[in-house]
Amino acid sequence: MKESENERVNQSDALTLAGVSCTFISKGDATQRYTAVRDVSLTVGAGEFVSVVGPTGCGKSTLLNVAAGLLAPSTGSVHVFGEPLVGINRRAGYMFQTDSLMPWRTALRNVMAGLEFHGVADAEQQAHDWLKRVGLGGFGDRYPHQLSGGMRKRTSLAQTLALDPDIILMDEPFSALDIQTRQLMENEVLDLWAAKKKAVLFITHDLDEAIAMSDRVVVLSAGPASHPIGEFGIDLARPRDVAEVRTTPRFIELHKAIWDVLREEVLKGYRQQLAA
Repeated sequence: MKESENERVNQSDALTLAGVSCTFISKGDATQRYTAVRDVSLTVGAGEFVSVVGPTGCGKSTLLNVAAGLLAPSTGSVHVFGEPLVGINRRAGYMFQTDSLMPWRTALRNVMAGLEFHGVADAEQQAHDWLKRVGLGGFGDRYPHQLSGGMRKRTSLAQTLALDPDIILMDEPFSALDIQTRQLMENEVLDLWAAKKKAVLFITHDLDEAIAMSDRVVVLSAGPASHPIGEFGIDLARPRDVAEVRTTPRFIELHKAIWDVLREEVLKGYRQQLAA
């Protein structure tokens, strides 16, 4: 690793991406290459909530997969609490955009799955406790198809948090929900995060959501070769209600400042989609 990358790795940071690039090569033609992200460096401190925003197709999910150890970067490095990441990030829990629940298992047994895999003796009791924490204590015997979209998201959240990960990776987890359910879920996540202060890397298209929830917002450029073009500290007081905080003057100031950086990249990404 280059000396400049070493300097970026802080032992107290939960997650460090240093000079990360991801280039994909076509199986049918080795000359066809696509660089999703290039020279991306970002950190998430222990207990910090960081959101990444950017245009559609700018490589946000690619970065999350790199942080999870599901994708090895073409160049650059990933460190977890100061240690190089090799293989799957065992200290991270990943909440996907789409439902990851097993349809043949009840809500309770879905939450139990990871605990059972790790050999936890009281897996059923812990799973039940987590369902209660997310407001589903009376729904443990329901199958995913018997749950509403918001209930399935709550179950997925319980499933992710039950293993008590040090880092939580979230890929647009609430994008498919109606606005009321979405705000309820956002507040639930903030309450659970405040209780244990895990490191969170949160991917979203929604700038309002990013500002309302985060300590820091990182803005990515339009792809290909997407890279950070702005970083903003969110100095809104906590605890926060995501609906109420949107009406405050400081929120409006932050939104304008970030949107001034993001606007042209969103338009660029839109033009690329039309030309495709």
